[in-house]
Amino acid sequence: MNRSRTVRFSGAAAAPAFLTLALLSGAAGAQNLGAYGALAQSLDAAAQSSGQNAVATLNALDRAGAALDRLVPTLNNPTVVTGLRDTLDAARAAQARTPAELQAQLLLARGLMRRSLYDQTVTVLAVSPANAADRLRVLAREFGLDAAGTQALQTDARAGQVSRVAWRLQREGAARLSSALGSVTPTRSAASYLALARATSWFTVVQDAGRAAQPPLETAQFNTALTQLTSGDLNALGTSLAGLRRSAASLRGALVSPPSATGAPAGQTPAAQTPTEQTPAGQAAAPSATGTPAAQTPTAQTPVTGTPAATAGSGGLATAYAGLGRALTAAGHGDPEAARAALADVGPALAGAPAALRGAPGFDSYLGDVQTIGSRAGLRPDDVQALIAGLGALERRADGQGTSLLDRWSLGTSQWLGGAVRALLGLLLALACAAPLYLLQLAFGGRNPYWRAISAALALLLLPTFLDGVFGFLGWLGDLTGLGLLRGASNLTLSQAPYGLGLHGLLVALALGLATYGFRGLCVQFGLLGGGRTKVQTPVAAPTSLDWDEEV
Repeated sequence: MNRSRTVRFSGAAAAPAFLTLALLSGAAGAQNLGAYGALAQSLDAAAQSSGQNAVATLNALDRAGAALDRLVPTLNNPTVVTGLRDTLDAARAAQARTPAELQAQLLLARGLMRRSLYDQTVTVLAVSPANAADRLRVLAREFGLDAAGTQALQTDARAGQVSRVAWRLQREGAARLSSALGSVTPTRSAASYLALARATSWFTVVQDAGRAAQPPLETAQFNTALTQLTSGDLNALGTSLAGLRRSAASLRGALVSPPSATGAPAGQTPAAQTPTEQTPAGQAAAPSATGTPAAQTPTAQTPVTGTPAATAGSGGLATAYAGLGRALTAAGHGDPEAARAALADVGPALAGAPAALRGAPGFDSYLGDVQTIGSRAGLRPDDVQALIAGLGALERRADGQGTSLLDRWSLGTSQWLGGAVRALLGLLLALACAAPLYLLQLAFGGRNPYWRAISAALALLLLPTFLDGVFGFLGWLGDLTGLGLLRGASNLTLSQAPYGLGLHGLLVALALGLATYGFRGLCVQFGLLGGGRTKVQTPVAAPTSLDWDEEV
């Protein structure tokens, strides 16, 4: 991040053009949702690998181009098509410059995609609500709605409440716009550049409702802030950011009430009286999908009870925890690729965390831990659990509370005892499990049933270590080489998923039963229990082989 202070963000020049394209985006037709999902996934993969693996980034951009080719026939607005193609070309060019520049271009492309799908979905809802269910599910995921929000969105759609559907989506877009603005600092850094690009991307969705704010949000404000950041005019940037945050907070407050049955927000906010067209920065605005003023489908989330930065911080922390939860689920199902993708969202989300958390001791090192663990092959659930514990410790430090020494140890241990080290060490332990079983058999033979029971008990106790070592190594090897068949081998370990806990308990219970039976039988033979020593009848041994209990 330090080098970003001296890097030139030449891609910022594309931001005003992007906003112009976004303002001109229209709506019609039905998009290819499969191609949309493939494009979104490829763009996210390119952003994740930027600055780490140039080949993987270029491959992801190639997949994005192929997905866009499939999506283009279902995009009836040539301006959006041109914007997406130009942004992908700019991303390829940015690959040769800085990771931040590349990621900013990808964020702008995601904003164009999101706005286009939003417009076309609202159009379909107005004509045929029954045909918009799949699009609504995609939009709910794109806008980050939870289960309750998704259900409310679908309920309004089935009831034909198009304005309420648009309101719910724009409400979330306005919240994310505020969150992104809250994490921008007046410094010439990659983090600020990306946060401002993210805010610009979300403004694409709420631009028509932006005039509900006082003062209104305008395209020119974002253009100016991006120019000031890239040119290093930090004093002017601070003033611009303050104005953007005030407008964003005003927007969320003005659009807090849902629209009425007629489409006008309760309380007759200024958004209800907004004309259909606007011309920020000398450009024509995009008409809304339904042909009605876009302000009749306003956005709001909750009344703003604090500063925009505070609201954004809470959202950033919640998003980080959500990403860690998704990573834990994926790792527990033997899908390290999805787990790494989820962890890639944690760092950017924490950029919008509360200032107290970002200033807590160890915050920068924690971000380094997230990046290190998130980039390793063979990611396991306990790696993610250590990151969750580490974030909880950061929260307690930010609140002035003490932290657990075990949490610090677990994160530190996961740093060095993971990935290849864990896989190879586990394999060595698995192979070593055969040694005590062989020596036990060699020393005491296999004719005495009590010794056989004790050997079986030891084998059952060592079985979890054997399975974890062998299949954990195979899973790491599959993830390292990209072999899907081996990547899921870690699912066969008992430490990978909750079902292993019950199976491990069953193995321990069987081992205890067999060990108890074996040792009790030996005690009876030695006269320590029961009515004296009982001789066990065994076949006559070879002259060179005697059982230990017979010699005693």
